[in-house]
Amino acid sequence: MDFKNIITLMSVILVINACDPPSEIDKKRTELKKKKTELNEIRAEITALENEISSMDPEFAKANRKSTLVSVIEVEKKDFSSFVEISGSIESRKNVDISAETIGTVQKINVDEGQYVKQGQFLVQLENNILRKNLAELQTSYELATTMFERQSNLWEQKIGTEVQYLEAKNRKESLENQMETLKSQIDKTYIRAPFSGTVDVLEAKIGMLAQPGIPMIRLVSMDNMYIKADISESYIGAFEKGQRTLVTLPSLNLEFESEIVSLGQVINQDNRTFSIEVSVPDLNVRLKTNLIAIVRIKDYEIEDAPVIPTNLIQKDGDGNFVYVVSSEGDVQTAKKVTVKRGRTYQNRTVVLEGLMGGEILIDEGFRDVGDGVNIKIVEGTAI
Repeated sequence: MDFKNIITLMSVILVINACDPPSEIDKKRTELKKKKTELNEIRAEITALENEISSMDPEFAKANRKSTLVSVIEVEKKDFSSFVEISGSIESRKNVDISAETIGTVQKINVDEGQYVKQGQFLVQLENNILRKNLAELQTSYELATTMFERQSNLWEQKIGTEVQYLEAKNRKESLENQMETLKSQIDKTYIRAPFSGTVDVLEAKIGMLAQPGIPMIRLVSMDNMYIKADISESYIGAFEKGQRTLVTLPSLNLEFESEIVSLGQVINQDNRTFSIEVSVPDLNVRLKTNLIAIVRIKDYEIEDAPVIPTNLIQKDGDGNFVYVVSSEGDVQTAKKVTVKRGRTYQNRTVVLEGLMGGEILIDEGFRDVGDGVNIKIVEGTAI
């Protein structure tokens, strides 16, 4: 077969294929397109008729207004409280840095960091050999002076000797007594002891170091008298009182407990305009540490049996705050704008002081899509 015959045969095949009848799916696509066109034309005619009738009959317009889909909740009446939340820290009334009362070289350390010690327990000793030698010498002199005084006293009782001799012997003895007491006191100061029972939190002392008054050697902390210290804005002056109940949370320990205010500061901090409060810490059977973060919640407002609604449902315009409630006339439900006076807000809940009595059906989801008098359709399963 030559090239011309091949071309002729292919042309015939193409003509035959072009003449094949349309498939079933093509027919359905064509029919669907036609129906959609007809539907759009019918909708346009319906809309035009509705507009014409609405312009002549207001009742028809109201009844045929499109409804907005919403969910609703019922306005509850209940007791409402708000709290001030402030951050504070655990403190101890017995948290002190201990230093030496006299200058001396550290000779012995009798404790370790973290060790619990009792009141009066010996912690650190300073070098005191010279003082002890001096005391031994005084002791010898004192014994002699005591013997001489006793003899002179016996002679004086027998009217032997002079009063001056008696007084000199007495003065010598008493002077040595006073010198010995002073020296014993100095020796005692070389022993650093615990002023109260507690835990050695920091141990700075080292063998051979020179101890001096005012330079901390040991930090001693007692867990027996812990409290929480927090700073609160001066705007709350007069809002709280001593003995007022509080709720305390220790986030690090995942612990919560009730307590009370034990002290209110009388001075305003000029740097941050706050005053301090102290809250007691009961015996929790938990190992606390100073400077542990504590969150203190103090009730600053309370009202009984008041309408309380979600804060986000309250809107505002030029006339003030308002919400939308459901208004029913027969089978038709519409959104009704109600002006409200809002009270205190806490944790996304707000007290309504005026405008709602409780029991109203409040539009929740969809509240921003409606307006006063707009038809609504309520989602099944909500408040109504």
